[in-house]
Amino acid sequence: MHRVLVSACLLGHAVRYDGTDKKRDDDILQRWVDDGRVVAVCPEVAGGLSVPRPPAEIESGAGGGAVWFRGARVIANTGQDVTAEFVHGAEHALTRAQEYGIRVAVLKEGSPSCGSSYSYDGTFSKTRVPLPGVTTALLRQHGLQVFSETELDAADACLRALDGPS
Repeated sequence: MHRVLVSACLLGHAVRYDGTDKKRDDDILQRWVDDGRVVAVCPEVAGGLSVPRPPAEIESGAGGGAVWFRGARVIANTGQDVTAEFVHGAEHALTRAQEYGIRVAVLKEGSPSCGSSYSYDGTFSKTRVPLPGVTTALLRQHGLQVFSETELDAADACLRALDGPS
């Protein structure tokens, strides 16, 4: 049985920048929890950021991949450069995935860490860019399949394929 890396906020942990969670009540996610498949992670907290914390975005709409190539920084709306914390948190998530042989992750869409199909452009104007967050970019570089919380059916199908016939 393969495990799955899941954003802690989706599991009800109040770790988001504003001190809230984004608990996802879903039969698939609950089954994974009940089966002991879930490894929870909040890259931002693991990277040393507090709860609550100022919101942050990847500058210039560059996406998480650019952070790894030092072409962009992660900046809080206060102007503080929090790139190092985001990088450290992403590395923590990757380490957790490697410890458990995880090949599938379900992460919070839109987050500068966890967004899989979009993040925000760095202007704090709620403008989306079709680029992943810092953690998603790193996990994908290492071969993990990353889904958002709206893609639980696809993530579950992927896990079932990895598990093989029952």
